[in-house]
Amino acid sequence: MSAALTIATIATAAAAVGSTGYGIYSGQKQQANQKKALKQQNTAQQTAEANALSTERKAETASNAVNQKTPNVAAILARAATLGSNGISSTMLTGPGGVGTGSLNLGKSSLLGS
Repeated sequence: MSAALTIATIATAAAAVGSTGYGIYSGQKQQANQKKALKQQNTAQQTAEANALSTERKAETASNAVNQKTPNVAAILARAATLGSNGISSTMLTGPGGVGTGSLNLGKSSLLGS
């Protein structure tokens, strides 16, 4: 009976060791699968964010194209004609008074060749 008990004890111990070994192996395999799934999820999230940003930019570009501001050319020409007929015409560089004649002289106030 002692031999049968010893064999049963050894078999039980071997089963326990095998079960523990399989548990460790299974846990490591599961951990590797979780890491792989996490990496895939991160990649998918980054791709989704990039696609969302691209879609947002395209939508903004399309919206800007539809809502373009255009100059009112008729009003600009009418204003220039009104100011010109009143004697108030100017350029962007000089203003309504124009350039003073004193600032146009480069030196002597004499005729050429004299």
